[in-house]
Amino acid sequence: MAALAALLPILAILGLMLGLRWAAGPAGVAGLLVAAPLALFLFGWGDGPGLVGIAAEAGFATLTIIWIIFPALLLHELQMATGATERIRAALAGLSDDPRLVALLIAWFFALFAEGAAGFGTPIALAAPLLVACGFDPARAVALALVGHAAGVTFGAVGTPMLPLLAAGEVDPLALGAMLALLQAGLGWTLAVAVHRMAAAQGGLAGPGWALFAATAFLLPALAIAQWVGPELPTLGGALLGGLVFALVLRHRRRVAPTDQDAALVAALAPYLLLLALILASRLVPLLRQALSEVVWAWSLPGGFEGRVAPLYHPGTLLFLALLAAALWRGDGAAALRGAAARAGARLPAVCLALLAMLLLARLMVHAGMIGALAEGAAGLAGNAWPLMAPAAGALGTFVTGSATASNILLVEFQLATAEALGLPILLMLAAQALGAAIGNAVCPHNVVAGAATVGLGGRETGAILRRTMGPTLAYLGLAGGLLLFLSLLFPA
Repeated sequence: MAALAALLPILAILGLMLGLRWAAGPAGVAGLLVAAPLALFLFGWGDGPGLVGIAAEAGFATLTIIWIIFPALLLHELQMATGATERIRAALAGLSDDPRLVALLIAWFFALFAEGAAGFGTPIALAAPLLVACGFDPARAVALALVGHAAGVTFGAVGTPMLPLLAAGEVDPLALGAMLALLQAGLGWTLAVAVHRMAAAQGGLAGPGWALFAATAFLLPALAIAQWVGPELPTLGGALLGGLVFALVLRHRRRVAPTDQDAALVAALAPYLLLLALILASRLVPLLRQALSEVVWAWSLPGGFEGRVAPLYHPGTLLFLALLAAALWRGDGAAALRGAAARAGARLPAVCLALLAMLLLARLMVHAGMIGALAEGAAGLAGNAWPLMAPAAGALGTFVTGSATASNILLVEFQLATAEALGLPILLMLAAQALGAAIGNAVCPHNVVAGAATVGLGGRETGAILRRTMGPTLAYLGLAGGLLLFLSLLFPA
């Protein structure tokens, strides 16, 4: 009874977003309105100080996440306005005329690059129109971008989806990042192969070995970065390094000589190269790491409510510094920065509302014991086979909310409580949530509809897109669940 009651807020969000097509923000508010009376009257929780504490935790967490999202969106808008993004896309598209290789360049490396730098729908909005311009039919172009970028969502937007996992689990970022990247290395190649197979309908002669090469070129650097640097850079760094290797091989294959456009391409990539340098220095240079991480803003309230952040060590601060340094070096101008800031700021209210609503709901359900009731229900229903189902739960969260970050916020405490109830390794269940939330981006209605709109398709074509992305998504979830179940049996908590 308690588990079913605790499930009602999530079912409300699911029904409103899927049935009535509500946006994530209003649906999250509605879920909060369902959860509040349940917490008060059924679970016997609720008082003034407690509500203040929940609001403080949710508001603080929202601000720490927005501090990454805003400079990421600002960089994206500035790159678009100055033509830097177009130069990067043109350079990639000019490396091959084989549709299968073009798809790997754009739907794999470029979409992963955009995911690592900005996330939040940017990869589909950028990659899908370019694929159409390269001759792909619109529905296939959107499907390619959806599947390709999903391999990097776990560490997307400079590691934003990782923040709620690290905060809730209180685990070592390097340990969780390394485990996730290792699991991705064992699973991500399936998505590169899916991109190659979908592109094969457009023609071309490049064999599947190219897909495996593209997967290796991205996944191995991402694994090394996650292992030694942290969760901010695996997607962005893996896409940059892997894309460079892949591009050099194609240039050598076509015997393309260096041109004056190479300098312009380096200038277009400057903000990302500077970001890589700043994060690498801040994580790998001991004295600098200590100096930056020692500056901490922390607060606490009676009842166990608290929050903390190291502002100088925060990836959003480093991203903002990289953006400003690159803009000054390139001479983008104050007007371009102001325009980009205005456009990025216009996108923030909806994102802030969705994040705050989901965080308020998550914190309320945790403190009221509703997450514990859900975990007990899941433990009783699935037993030790839960790792097989855990990634699907994360994917469902993204399917409903349209965001891996929101899915992680909504479900991380549930996954942790279930792990505790069943005696499962915490790192493994955090990884299961992250993997599922990432691949859920390939099928969530929000991404499908938005992607269709960028290439001029209407709502009726979304079914054709989903039919192409559903197979790779279900295969990935099945393999992930099987792998996690095997690991849970091999390495019990």
